[in-house]
Amino acid sequence: MYNSDKRLLILDADGTTIDAFSAIAMAFNQHGCVLGAETAFQKRHHLLKYVGGLKQFPSIIKKNLRKNSRAKLVDTLTDIYRQEARLYDGIPDLIRELIAAPGITVGIVTRNITIEPLETLRQLFLRHDIDIGALDFLEHIPLKDKKTASFRAVRERFGVNPARGYICGDEHKDFTAAAHTGMHPFMVSYGFEDYDRLTNKFAIPPELISRTSGELCDRVRHALDLVQAPYQNSTALMAPNNQ
Repeated sequence: MYNSDKRLLILDADGTTIDAFSAIAMAFNQHGCVLGAETAFQKRHHLLKYVGGLKQFPSIIKKNLRKNSRAKLVDTLTDIYRQEARLYDGIPDLIRELIAAPGITVGIVTRNITIEPLETLRQLFLRHDIDIGALDFLEHIPLKDKKTASFRAVRERFGVNPARGYICGDEHKDFTAAAHTGMHPFMVSYGFEDYDRLTNKFAIPPELISRTSGELCDRVRHALDLVQAPYQNSTALMAPNNQ
């Protein structure tokens, strides 16, 4: 029925593997806007979607962005992603282990809104000693598109049994897309949607949610039978966790 006996893991970029909020806050600060606490925005708006023009933010931010223009903001954000943005604590080690594992197909599906996003991710991951060319796939989709079709297309391309497929995401839409494609979701609450929002508003089972990137790494390793690789304690490359 299926062409592959491998397991499939689809990673989300912003908010799951990349500390996107810190990068976006830095960009907004350079344009005279203060976003405030991350916890407040986890309960209200998706920052990347706003920068991309699909959501409305408080009037003071909209006013400042009219002066500076979204184009300049995205240009600044692109530079920050390429030169300063970090992966969450423990994520670089995990990705290197996944790439090295012979029985796992691993890659990224992202809606990153920086300029030439695939090049942006290449530079960001390279600073963490990860060659994205070693991934099995790297897919960029527009903000307006749902991930369901992309998840299904990736799974079908590699001929993977949906029961052997997994996704990692930080939004309720990631959970929905995983369910609609028959794959298991590893959800996190340190990204763009917090634990209360995921569980109370969208009824996502708490058992599926990791509150920290370290917990996510442990869950993935256990589920995929990964042996601890010798990349631990590379703390110079890590960013702090944000819950």
